[in-house]
Amino acid sequence: MDEEKVLAERFEAYRRHLRGVAYRMLGSPTEADDAVQEAWLRLSRSDTTGVNNLAGWLTTVVSRVCLDMLRARRSRGEETLHVNAQQQLAEAASDPEQEMLLADSVGLALLVVLETLTPAERIAFVLHDMFDLPFEAIAPVVGRSPIAVRQLASRARRRVCGAAAVPETELGRQRRVVDAFLAASRSGDFNALVALLDPDIVLRADAAGVPIQIQGASAVATKALAYSRNARFAQPALVNGVVGVIVAPHGRLSVVLDFKIRDARIAEFDVITDPVRLRQLNLAVLGV
Repeated sequence: MDEEKVLAERFEAYRRHLRGVAYRMLGSPTEADDAVQEAWLRLSRSDTTGVNNLAGWLTTVVSRVCLDMLRARRSRGEETLHVNAQQQLAEAASDPEQEMLLADSVGLALLVVLETLTPAERIAFVLHDMFDLPFEAIAPVVGRSPIAVRQLASRARRRVCGAAAVPETELGRQRRVVDAFLAASRSGDFNALVALLDPDIVLRADAAGVPIQIQGASAVATKALAYSRNARFAQPALVNGVVGVIVAPHGRLSVVLDFKIRDARIAEFDVITDPVRLRQLNLAVLGV
């Protein structure tokens, strides 16, 4: 067996791990595949006879490739909040693999919050908090000292975890209401939705730049069910310190549901799709 074939087989043994690293760093399965392919090209052109830990070497290479890709995004000024939310949802619905990836242990909310980090913060958080790499190993990737990397990861962790604006017990009560709302939406259970809504609930939305307002539990439940097909892209998250919902096909934020919950019912319901408003929200992950 020739050396190139042996090297290819060794690389394939680590492909799944490398794709997992790249996906968490980039939030895109297509870009993750590109990063892994670039790692293979670099491996095939390198002398690795002195490499004792090939998995670590490849992880470092993929991380550097991802860092370059994240920095390139920023230099191009790419937006991660898409203007046409409905088009984005329609595209995601035709991509089963994407849906499966976004439903895995990474989580929609985490992918969304990771997009708000700087490239160096994202690399530090993913490698340390998600893959347990020591700061000393991450330092050469981002070109910082281990102490600086520790600070990067710490800042990222604070952003990811956020800070609740209410006590833990109240957060738990809000979470139960929101979970029940999502379950009823996914199953199309009109009566269950109505039961979760205050009789005088007010729904406000900025759809297509035109503000709309709907009042009453029955009318709001009907409107919610009209968009229930999007519930598979939805996940609870901290929205300005309280429990709300993010909708993120392809891991890109398109809609936020901002609830006001009183007496175990949703009393107010804001549907936010405007990219400017979305960028102003303080989003974090529940239960990290």
